[in-house]
Amino acid sequence: MSSLPAPEVYEPPIFDAARPGRPDDAAALLLRGELGAVFQPILRMREGALLGYEGLIRGPQGSPLRAPDRLFEAARACGLDIQVEHRCCRVVVQRFAALALPGRLFLNISPMALRHADEGSLDLTALLAGCGLDPRRLVIEITEQGQGEFWSDLAPVVTRLRARGVQFAIDDLGSGFSNLGRWLDLRPEFIKTDKVFTTGIHDDLLRQQVLRSVCDIAAVAGAVVVTEGVESLDELACVADLGVTCVQGYYIERPTAEPARTRWSELTARLAERRVADRHDGLESDPGHDGAEGRALQLLRRVTCVSSSMPNEAVFGLFRQQPELHTIPVVDEGVPVGVMTRAGLIERFSLPYQRELYGPKPCRLFMDAAPLIVDMHTPLMTLSRWLAEAEGHRLATDFIITGRGRYLGIGSSQDLLQTLNRLQLRAAQHANPLTQLPGNVPTDRRIQRLLADGRPFVVCHADLDHFKPFNDVFGYRCGDDAIQLLGRVLSAHADAGRDFLGHIGGDDFILLFRSPDWQARCESILEEFSRGMIRLLDGMGRKASAGYEAEDRQGRLRHYDPPSLSLGAVLVEPGAYQSRHQIAQAASEAKAQAKKHVGPCLYIERRRPRPLSASHAA
Repeated sequence: MSSLPAPEVYEPPIFDAARPGRPDDAAALLLRGELGAVFQPILRMREGALLGYEGLIRGPQGSPLRAPDRLFEAARACGLDIQVEHRCCRVVVQRFAALALPGRLFLNISPMALRHADEGSLDLTALLAGCGLDPRRLVIEITEQGQGEFWSDLAPVVTRLRARGVQFAIDDLGSGFSNLGRWLDLRPEFIKTDKVFTTGIHDDLLRQQVLRSVCDIAAVAGAVVVTEGVESLDELACVADLGVTCVQGYYIERPTAEPARTRWSELTARLAERRVADRHDGLESDPGHDGAEGRALQLLRRVTCVSSSMPNEAVFGLFRQQPELHTIPVVDEGVPVGVMTRAGLIERFSLPYQRELYGPKPCRLFMDAAPLIVDMHTPLMTLSRWLAEAEGHRLATDFIITGRGRYLGIGSSQDLLQTLNRLQLRAAQHANPLTQLPGNVPTDRRIQRLLADGRPFVVCHADLDHFKPFNDVFGYRCGDDAIQLLGRVLSAHADAGRDFLGHIGGDDFILLFRSPDWQARCESILEEFSRGMIRLLDGMGRKASAGYEAEDRQGRLRHYDPPSLSLGAVLVEPGAYQSRHQIAQAASEAKAQAKKHVGPCLYIERRRPRPLSASHAA
């Protein structure tokens, strides 16, 4: 491992970028002033492991050029763009090596500077070799800085560096000049989305849809998505649910000159608590808006694939070269046609003369021509059921995952079982302990996903009338019995395939209806709960019609009838509400209207909400 060269002597700055006037002094500061490197970690969310660091530059300490934007602005003003960029790259790579940081190094460079790298003062291959760094650990982030005209000249440079193992990323997709055309030209291994898409994403359906689309395209293109600008746990949980693989931002860690060797267990534990799917959410079929969580795409592993014309002997050679590989997909023109398994091929070749006779023959003769093939959006519970209903050997064989019928990769039964177990554990963590129904977090998530779906649904807030005095007089055990009764009645009248029931605390429940007969279900709920309360009180030796005496909230003694049920329902039309917070408020107000009536009541709010002003919407 090579060490850093002796630091260059830094003299007090004599150039004010805001008042240019001494170009010689400016050039001297840019070319000789001491530069520093800082590093910000990039985290793999699924494994809770470090992917690597983005290396960032800082100008001379105490100088107006300390900020990188000012530094590069001054360099352009002095005509030193390329020289300064190359110098920054050398500083970042050397410092990364000197700190012996783990993982990959993400190195920023503009198209113009990359084009001239081999011609000028930056020979990346020699620089990496001199620092003892494997080129496969370098990811070049191509920044734009208004240099779109240089992209057409990058192909030879990119090809040459890729041949040495260097990988590429498009930086800040969605900002500046970045567009999907650059993606098509470069075919990068990594896509870094701009922080403009991350800020407030947990409350913004459009941002969620944009990022979800980027993840779907990346899955087909074989690229890893890195979301920049994650600054809160809500944002982290949201991008995780959308299927993002890697994250970077202040919530993970700020850039620092000497990164600590952090263990990410605390962060992943917080994420595990926040990212939960209840027993409906992510485990039931709900196509189209669950991101990767709860979908076959979450199990995707990219492995070598072969054409059906490849000789069996060549396939056997691939198995020998990759001992961890047990299944090789057979793909013709992007469409999967079968699989070759290690065990099957070894069994064939173990028979007398089979290897000699069939080794040169195409593998289509030995392949399993009827493998399990699933779309990337297939719910995990559906996939589990398919495997359970399949022949016994399917459980031990990897399955093929496709996108729009095109091959993406494979998944394994073992990964499926582990993922389902993890989702069920998360569901249990956020279930209400009394009813075991989903709590606040999964209820909020389901509302947000129904909003994103863009189809109408009904949110119904269920609450018991005069529950506090009932609980005070008869005790918490009887109160718990009444809450459990309500939970059973609500569950019995919710369609498990269409509707969602959440217990958000105390005697408050939320029903999310997509059943067209939701109003009839609500009326049945009111009737059945009333009958259930009569049976409950009869079992206690109390006549339901007699009621009871208890103190009200002002401490005055008054007569109460047994608890009845109030339901406040709100019809949610596409575009009427922008967030789960608005919907929760509307449902609470509808419930309050229902409680103004004596006895069981269903109040339906049919008015459309007033549009929010821009300031409130923000």
